[in-house]
Formats: sequence, C-alpha cells, structure tokens
Amino acid sequence: MRAVLIVNPNATSTTPAGRDLLAHALESRVRLTVAHTDHRGHAIEIAQQAARDGVDVLIVHGGDGTVNEVVNGILGQVGPGADGPAVGVVPGGSANVFARALGISPDPTEATNQLVDLLGDYRRGRSWRRIGLMDCQERWAVFTAGMGVDGDVVAAVEAQRAKGRKVTASRYIRVAIREMLASARREPTLTLHLPDREPVPDVHFAFVSNSSPWTYANARPVWTNPDTTFETGLGVFAITSMNIWANLGLVRQMLSRNPTLAARHLVRDDDLAWLQVTSETPVACQIDGDYVGERETMRFTAVPDALQVVAPSPKMGR
Repeated sequence: MRAVLIVNPNATSTTPAGRDLLAHALESRVRLTVAHTDHRGHAIEIAQQAARDGVDVLIVHGGDGTVNEVVNGILGQVGPGADGPAVGVVPGGSANVFARALGISPDPTEATNQLVDLLGDYRRGRSWRRIGLMDCQERWAVFTAGMGVDGDVVAAVEAQRAKGRKVTASRYIRVAIREMLASARREPTLTLHLPDREPVPDVHFAFVSNSSPWTYANARPVWTNPDTTFETGLGVFAITSMNIWANLGLVRQMLSRNPTLAARHLVRDDDLAWLQVTSETPVACQIDGDYVGERETMRFTAVPDALQVVAPSPKMGR
C-alpha cells in the first residue's frame, strides 16, 4: 500500500519530533513518502499529483485548512465517488473539527495508533469508510461553510494570525463576541432558500454543516445541528434576530450535553439535499474555517459517498 504523509509544518501543534514518530509508525504498514507544504494551496498540488500517481492513502498531519486542500486536490483530480486516494488525518491544528467528527482522537499519539490499526484492518480486507461532502460550487467543504458573522470571525482571526498571534479557542471566542456585538447594530441582509419552502428573509447569518459538532470550545463540543452527520444531507442553522439575551440562551443550548436547540428566532433544518443563501450586499464567507472573501450568493449541495476516509465506522445517533 502506497501512502503520502502531508505535513503542514506551520500548523498549530505539529512538531518535527511528532512528525518523525508518525512517519516511523506508518512505515510499518505502508510504503511511505513524506511531503511538506510550504505555501497556500500546496496541499492541493500534492494531492492532485498523488491521485494521478495512483497513491492509495493520503495522510494529513495538519489542521482543517490542510485537510480541505487535500480533499479538494483529490476530488479535483478524480471527482466525487471515484476510487481515488483515501484520506487519513492525524490532528495538528488548533481545532481539528474534521478529525474529531470522524471519531479520530485529538491527541496526535492516540490518533497515530488509531490510524495504524485502521490501515491494518484494510490490509486484512476491510473497506474504506465513505462519507458525504458539501459542494460549495467554487470548492468542496468537508464539515462547514457559512455567510455572515461567522465569515467575519474567520476573517478577523486570520488577520490576527497574519500578525503572528497564536490562534487559540479563547481568541476565537473573544473575536466571536466582538463580531456578534458589531453585527447586532447592522440590518439583516441574508435570505435563506430551502427545498419546498418559502424563502426566509431578514437572516443575520447562516451556518451550513456536513457533520456535528459544528466546532469545539477547547474540548467542549458546540452543537448547531446534532443530527447532521457525514451520512446525511446538510444541516442549516440561521437566526433572524441579534437580540443579546435571546442569543445567550441559544448559546447555552449549543454548549449543552443534550442540546434541544429551539428558539423563535432560529431557523434550523437537517438532512437537506441543497440550500442557497443570498444577500442584498456582499458579506463575508468561510469554508471549513477558511475565509474565502465576500459573496452575494452561495449554493450548497450534499454529495453522498463522495470521499474515502481512514476512520472508524460511524456511531449511530448522537
């Protein structure tokens, strides 16, 4: 079995020692090549070449942004649903939402052991797991996308990262609070379009998810669509009011161990085949925690069984 280990040396929690231990462990299972990314989009290029070369597995040691690039590289080369390289992940970023949603441990050492065991299972005849993804037209998302304040938060965090500031969960929370308060003073501009429903106007922001939890506050999961998984359609979470007290109540539900997620100003649905968000003016957008600029329209489509992954079997229920 041929594998390429793609390492982002600039990711939050990757280290040379961790990379070497990971490579040593993998060499017992696969014929391994190690590739380091050195510029934005480099992982896309590595993944495309690996797919052309018929590599069996691409193992990502980095954050969600590197995972997104690898997935876009593979699907850009072979298309969704094809027998291209499977993707494995050993977390190396600050949030690692995709890996955790797949059932991969956030601890790199434990994740390495999981990966080695799963590769061994495949060699003994087990098939790769297949997951659905989100087609955002301009690129693929592996777990989330959105328009509005979440795009503003990602843009602000990326600006701070560019100044050399470390990205942490507490920094994300501080920035999110600041951007939510700023958004409360603006008129809503978004309209949500869902299958077989009248358009929902006056929306302040919309998260679209492909799995759950949506993200993590350190080790604590944050829920927007608990019943959305890689095996279902898309989930949407949008609000029509920026009232501080109403949204504080909603945040408490999102952080609950058994979230109910109900509020008068909340628009939420699961297992959607598609949805579209339009805006009267350009607004900030993000895909998998990566700021992609301002848009007036984004359309999201669920594509089942799009990608092979090296991951545990899905859990049933929450």
